[in-house]
Amino acid sequence: MTVWITRVPPAEPKPGPLHGLTMAIKDNIDLAGVPTTAADPRSTTPAVANAFVVERLIEAGATALGKTNLDQYATGLVGTRSPYGACHSVFSEQHISGGSSAGSAVAVASGEVDFALGTDTAGSGRVPAAFNGIVGIKPSKGLVSTSGVIPACRSLDCVTVFARTVSTARRAFEVMAVYDPADPYSRQLPRPAASTGAPLIGVPDRPLGMDPLHERAWAEAVDQAAKLGIVVPVDVSVLLETADLLYSGPWLAERWLAFGDKLDDDPAVDPTVRSIVRRGAGLTAAETFAGFDRLASLTRQAEPLWTRIDALLLPVTESHPTLAEVAADPVGVNSRMGRFTNMVNLLDLCAVAFPGPARDDGLPFGVQLLAPAGHDELIIDLAAAWCGEPVPPRAPSTDEILLAVAGAHLSGQPLNDDLVLRGARLAFESRMARDYRMFLVDGPVPRPGVTRTLTPSDGPGIEVEVWALPSAELAGFLATILAPLAIGPVELVDGRQVLGFVCTADAADPGRDITSFGSWRTYNLR
Repeated sequence: MTVWITRVPPAEPKPGPLHGLTMAIKDNIDLAGVPTTAADPRSTTPAVANAFVVERLIEAGATALGKTNLDQYATGLVGTRSPYGACHSVFSEQHISGGSSAGSAVAVASGEVDFALGTDTAGSGRVPAAFNGIVGIKPSKGLVSTSGVIPACRSLDCVTVFARTVSTARRAFEVMAVYDPADPYSRQLPRPAASTGAPLIGVPDRPLGMDPLHERAWAEAVDQAAKLGIVVPVDVSVLLETADLLYSGPWLAERWLAFGDKLDDDPAVDPTVRSIVRRGAGLTAAETFAGFDRLASLTRQAEPLWTRIDALLLPVTESHPTLAEVAADPVGVNSRMGRFTNMVNLLDLCAVAFPGPARDDGLPFGVQLLAPAGHDELIIDLAAAWCGEPVPPRAPSTDEILLAVAGAHLSGQPLNDDLVLRGARLAFESRMARDYRMFLVDGPVPRPGVTRTLTPSDGPGIEVEVWALPSAELAGFLATILAPLAIGPVELVDGRQVLGFVCTADAADPGRDITSFGSWRTYNLR
């Protein structure tokens, strides 16, 4: 098994937060003085400088030990498409390591380094993690610079980090995640508010059709998720449909643009990589824009999912193939490997992969948490909690305010779009303190008004959803509120204070008191 393409003597580490940690670098990322081959042995010119992220890590005290093997030009999820040789899982010589960041994952899992850099376009920072029983953080697009990285699909590529623990991966990630003005795809993302309630963790609401050994491990993983937060069954069909787009349309043409000139008939070129990417040369501009239009439509369809959950739990793969199975069907097996990973960068999500329950045959089973761009800390914290590691305290963000809604702005109600279209997300569900009463209020849309009294009601309190609304959107949202309703501080049943809908005393008609129903939804179903 060829894990390394180039080894380098360790340099004296610099002082910093990563002092004493060793790292491996996927060989499509520049390390000064070493050729960046992308698993093409014809590339022999040494890199003149470190990639932005490599420089950051070295300056923070990490020591580079060399460049690792990969599926050629980062095209593959199997770890076998390299003229330097195939990698296999550290758990089995018969089973694949996963790719394209094969060597990086194996170097970590075998204990040769503390952490390693990979890249992820279709899942290459997660599939090898799953097949080797380690952690893989795939940041939000643009959060980690790709300056000094040979592109696969430049608009989708992410530099990732592998480690044996969430804590070590997090240490490297926090050094890596810095804005790079020289990278046109680098961006600064707002930090969402820290969660104030039990996290809502989505899981698919129907069977996923996996290998039976994966299915049994997945059932255990879903049970474990219930110990981490509130499990919410959700429809993930639009995500799986989006995954099918990656190796068609614009993104295959983008690979051809990136390295198509290298895919000649030289024996050094992997024949499977050549046959896949050459198809991108014939795609027309019309087909490209059709692909972009289809992705825009699927993205819009997927948006409501993230108003219901904080994170989505999925398996990383549907099976763990053998080297022989890949050799017999290199394209088909690889395509199946990306079924649960291909859509993540297309839909602008972040992800973290980590070990789930082991399969009955002893092979590792990897799971992943997904969330919208910018929610990296949330899912890393959840992964740490899952793995029994400490979770650092988080200060609430000033970029969002919490708003309790009890009526027409609830999920599925007529005015919910007023929140969703302003970028609000459902943070948690709760009830108001028991001394609030709810009254039916006239208006263009039926709605309740809430007023605080001096006497607690007999019920458990009025049911509310608490939404996190971007602070910049608050003024515009306030302009949509019609009298006699207003926004003011309200108290929840657990004593927390948030903003919420209240009504003036003149609208609190005792004859229209509907507090006994307990919720607006129950009243509507009367």
